[in-house]
Amino acid sequence: MPRLVRPDAVLVQAVIAGALSFAHLHDLAEAAGQHGWKAWAYPVSVDLLLVAAWHRLRSLREAGQPARSAWSWFAVALAASLGANVATAGLLDLRDVPDWLRILVAGWPALAFLGGTLLVHRPTPPSEQDSEPEPELPPVVERATEPSAQAASVPALPAPAPAAPVTAPPALVAHAQKIAADHRARTGSDIDTETLRARLGVPSPMAEAIAAQLV
Repeated sequence: MPRLVRPDAVLVQAVIAGALSFAHLHDLAEAAGQHGWKAWAYPVSVDLLLVAAWHRLRSLREAGQPARSAWSWFAVALAASLGANVATAGLLDLRDVPDWLRILVAGWPALAFLGGTLLVHRPTPPSEQDSEPEPELPPVVERATEPSAQAASVPALPAPAPAAPVTAPPALVAHAQKIAADHRARTGSDIDTETLRARLGVPSPMAEAIAAQLV
C-alpha cells in the first residue's frame, strides 16, 4: 500500500512566508523605478545573500572561527527583507517613493555583489601540504672494512630511545569533542581520524592522539 504524503506544517509556513516576502521586495523595487525583470531580480538577490550568510555563519561556528563578518552580512540581508515588508504595509506611499529609498534600491546590487564575493571566497585553513618540507639529509656511504677490524674499531651504538608520546592541549581536546558531537548528531556515526584532522588542521599524530581521547 503506497504511503500517503503528509505535508510538513513548518515547510508550508516557510513557503508562504517566503512568497510574501518575495512579493513585497518586488513591489518595493518596482515602486523605486526598477521595472520588468529587474524588479523580480531584487528579491532573489536579497534571499540568496541571506542564505549565503547563514551557510557561512554555520561553517565558521563549526570550525570554531570568529563569525563577525558573516553576522554582519546576515544582518544586512535581513534588514533589506524586513524593511521591504514593513515599507509595503501602508507606511510608505509606493506612488511617491522618496529619493533616499530610490538610492538604496539602486545601490543594492553592488552591495549584494560585494557581500556574496566576501562570503564565498574565504581563506582556506593551512594544511600539511602547505607546510615547509623538511631538509633532506645527505646519503650515508658505508666503507668496506674487514670484519675483524670493523668489530674492533666500531663501538656498539646504544639502542634508540622510544619516541615521546604526542600529547594534545586540553583546550584542543575540548574543541575536538564538540566537533565529534556535532558530527555524530548530523551523520549518526563517530567521526574518523582523517576527518577530525582536516577539521582541526593538525598533523596526523596529533589527530590520532586526540581521537584516542574521544573514545
